[in-house]
Amino acid sequence: MKNFKKTTGRLSLLMLALLFSANALAHHVLGRPAYSLNEDSNTPPSMQVETQIGKYFVTYMIFPAFPKPGEKGRVNIYASRIDNGETLSVPVTFLVRNNGWLEDDAEETLGTQDVYDGVYRQGFVFKQEGGYVITAKFDVEGEPYVIDFPLQIGESRSMLPIGIALGSIVLILVGVNILQRKRLLRDKIRDTRNAS
Repeated sequence: MKNFKKTTGRLSLLMLALLFSANALAHHVLGRPAYSLNEDSNTPPSMQVETQIGKYFVTYMIFPAFPKPGEKGRVNIYASRIDNGETLSVPVTFLVRNNGWLEDDAEETLGTQDVYDGVYRQGFVFKQEGGYVITAKFDVEGEPYVIDFPLQIGESRSMLPIGIALGSIVLILVGVNILQRKRLLRDKIRDTRNAS
């Protein structure tokens, strides 16, 4: 009986230790502290999309995982033919424009890159937070190809318009509710006076 109590106590302590150790939160990715990550780190991209455009299978990635204003970032594009797997070898031009409902459509050229080891790499640095659209353009055999993909720099503010709309709807509903209650109360008082 004594050994059973000892064993049960030890197992209970072990289970508690395992339970509490499972809640430890990591502040790093791939064994490296998060504050030392940059566009050259082997960290996961913030976005990885695989798509088919025309005769090509295209994969693009954006590094680092969470780009911030003033920090270096990079876009990688892999493109190969669907029919024979041949890697795209023509230069790719990268453009950027603001992304938003009320933004202008003015594009700026980030650069034109040649393929290196089957990958097109374009670096970027954005000074301001916000949403952007990066466009990759190339021509093959006289046929133009255009790929647009979003890029968020810093914290997203995309909930602001939705929040304003929902807040306005709630305020209108509350206002109508208050007016209806006042009208019903007035009608009730009027009916009570008329009845007496």
